[in-house]
Amino acid sequence: MQKQMQFERIAQAIEYIQNNFKDQPNLDEVAKHIHLSSAHFQRLFTEWAGTSPKKFLQFISLQYAKNILKHQQELSILDATFATGLSSPSRLHDLFIQIEGMTPAEYKNGGANLHIEYHFAATPFGEVLIASTAKGICAMNFVEQRELALQQLKAQFPNAAFLVQKNDLQNSALAIFKLTEHEQVQALPQIKLHLKGTAFQLKVWECLLKIPKGQLSSYGNIAELLGNPKASRAVGTAIGNNPVAFLIPCHRVIQATGVLGEYHWGKARKTAIIGWEGAQSGAKY
Repeated sequence: MQKQMQFERIAQAIEYIQNNFKDQPNLDEVAKHIHLSSAHFQRLFTEWAGTSPKKFLQFISLQYAKNILKHQQELSILDATFATGLSSPSRLHDLFIQIEGMTPAEYKNGGANLHIEYHFAATPFGEVLIASTAKGICAMNFVEQRELALQQLKAQFPNAAFLVQKNDLQNSALAIFKLTEHEQVQALPQIKLHLKGTAFQLKVWECLLKIPKGQLSSYGNIAELLGNPKASRAVGTAIGNNPVAFLIPCHRVIQATGVLGEYHWGKARKTAIIGWEGAQSGAKY
């Protein structure tokens, strides 16, 4: 009964944020609407939604601004800013950089100002499509069909300039498949990533980077590291959206029961990677 009441409160809060995001309501305003203290509402919302009320409001605002920029080309970035309820274009700019990994202008133009270099490369676990911008690696995906993989990459940036080109940034990233564990410690800090994701996704991916090679963690453990033990399902969703295979080691996360669980690029590949890393590091599962 209590859980049902909590869900109803959170549903009311989400509906209020969705209906009033143009006014950018603060924590106290939303909490007052559902008759809870600000501190209690903050804890309850984060447990149920896997993110804070502030981050949820930012996501709703960004989605609205994205829709304007994509479907109403006659409107400017300033128009989108005020239509979203944000106080200045700099706030919209910061939201796009934080969540989308690009500026509002780059999004509005479908990545028209982005130059993306890519190529297909062989790895011990199959071919990958690796792509990079001037800011860093933006994608690395295991490939079954080259044409389909390339189409999916281009769909993210329909107006970007794509060039088949190897570069030092990509070579450094691919070296992870060849380096020993000690050598990786020396080399990996030099790898830059250009990622698109929500604030919650970025936090989850950051946690994955902290799992040592040859060791495994669970979705629950990641949720606890984030300070939200009940967010295991949200963690699993964020892991499933990881755009950079292997560099962000989502393969090192399994179910608490010991079952390997799903993997975006195939369960057999996940098993092979875990076994390979275990053999290299001398780990015992």
